[in-house]
Amino acid sequence: MNGLSRRAVDAALDGVSYDPTVKRHDGGAAMFGHNFASFAAAHVSPGMVARGRAELKRYAAPLAQIEQRFGVPGPVLVAIWGQETGFGGDIGSYPTYSALATLAYDCRRAQRFRAELIDAIALVDRGIVPQPHALRGAWAGEVGQTQLMPSAYLMYATTPDGSGTPDLIHNSADALASTAAFLKGHGWQPGAGWSEGEPNFAAILQWNSAEIYARTVALFADRLAGK
Repeated sequence: MNGLSRRAVDAALDGVSYDPTVKRHDGGAAMFGHNFASFAAAHVSPGMVARGRAELKRYAAPLAQIEQRFGVPGPVLVAIWGQETGFGGDIGSYPTYSALATLAYDCRRAQRFRAELIDAIALVDRGIVPQPHALRGAWAGEVGQTQLMPSAYLMYATTPDGSGTPDLIHNSADALASTAAFLKGHGWQPGAGWSEGEPNFAAILQWNSAEIYARTVALFADRLAGK
């Protein structure tokens, strides 16, 4: 199967079942709504900004390494981290392989999720996910502290200095480094601005194509950077 070992396929799909709650999410309304002001007010609250600034200080050393490698500033990475999982506090509770198998079988974008399921099995095949039955994430298959899809995990997972084996679930610095690698791989220009109308806003849209989300990340990053 796509060059994957039978062992990995069996391990990844053992106990997998159709999840109707995943199907309901896929058929639901857009999660971001249409009102930027209200969405941003809820997600860039004073409390979130204070927590984000604390995380910037806490991870100052790895963030400096990451910016040197990829050119992506810490405020942008911490803003995405805060938006996605509350700085790693909620990475999701859906069994990843059941969620992906459900979407690969029954959703509006089945072909896309079939490819993601294959990449998720490749994570098992390469020893990156040793216990697939224990992997949990978002309903659409995103995993880790900044919610990368399996295809992006395979392509961009890294550590701040590029050495060792990245762990995007338990290691915050690795998750931040991998987020920077993704943005760099999608056109991030070191030193350029990230707000709407500036060069790097397009890279944030590659992370999430919802304009309200991207504008909120840009605003959050501005607040963290003291703008």
